[in-house]
Amino acid sequence: MPTIGSSDLDIFPLALGGNTFGWTSDAATSHAVLDAFTAGGGNFIDTADGYSSWVPGNSGGESETIIGEWMRTRGNRDDVVIGTKVSQHPDFTGLSSFNITAASEASLARLGTDHIDLYYAHFDDADTPLEETVAAFDALVTAGKIRYVGVSNYSAARVQEWIDIATREGFALPVALQPHYNLVHREPFESDLAPVAAAHDLGVVPYFSLASGFLTGKYRTAADLEGAARAGGVGGYLDENGLAVISALDEVAAAHDAALATTALAWLLAKPTVVAPLASARTVEQLPELLAVAELTLTDDEIATLDAASAALSEAA
Repeated sequence: MPTIGSSDLDIFPLALGGNTFGWTSDAATSHAVLDAFTAGGGNFIDTADGYSSWVPGNSGGESETIIGEWMRTRGNRDDVVIGTKVSQHPDFTGLSSFNITAASEASLARLGTDHIDLYYAHFDDADTPLEETVAAFDALVTAGKIRYVGVSNYSAARVQEWIDIATREGFALPVALQPHYNLVHREPFESDLAPVAAAHDLGVVPYFSLASGFLTGKYRTAADLEGAARAGGVGGYLDENGLAVISALDEVAAAHDAALATTALAWLLAKPTVVAPLASARTVEQLPELLAVAELTLTDDEIATLDAASAALSEAA
């Protein structure tokens, strides 16, 4: 199993996204997905305190609550690595020291645990001095409430600034970076964030790994988007360049008798610093194609083929 950056967190090379829990997956279905994920060798579960506050009737924290109930009934807390995030819960927006402290306690309560393995700053907060945020995260590490620090949706310059502050003050350094990165969305990660991750041994856990389902190959025409929960995130790829990426995925996947989703995840996993692509499964039936990434290694030529196809899309953008 790979480890996350400089941490001692050993993980399966796929992170299971918890954003569907309490949204498109009810509690029973979510528990079934979690059972199947761990039965298939998975152990790294990703969520956030804001999931899924955007759903009518929800208030935020539903995903953490579902995961917490699952761990309690299965008695498996020590067998899984839990990553969650702070700054987007409606009651605790931003990254002030007060919010971080209060939000972490709320997350711990929902998860039913005394520690969070990996705690991310979910989105940068320009209204709070970064020194205050970094100090608050360090205080949680010192208190044993969180084991490691991660950052998500930060620019390369701000990640570097976080690291500079932590180094200067002797605070806990981040070990993980969670950016938007996939085969059809390669920048600014590759040019800006990847060098920072490599220089500071940050384990990269890309989100939107399958481009909201586009890289599964199930959306090839506008008609395919009808009724899709994430249709808005896919439509922009349905052009000549986007479909050329799908064509290249078809070719590489066929050579391995693999699914397109598995192949797209394997491309990510082949990239330096990436330790575990992040992907969600709304149902148990969607899991096998995700778990299979652990068994698929692409050749250098295959990676180059996919690189070339997606480079054309990046140039067009």
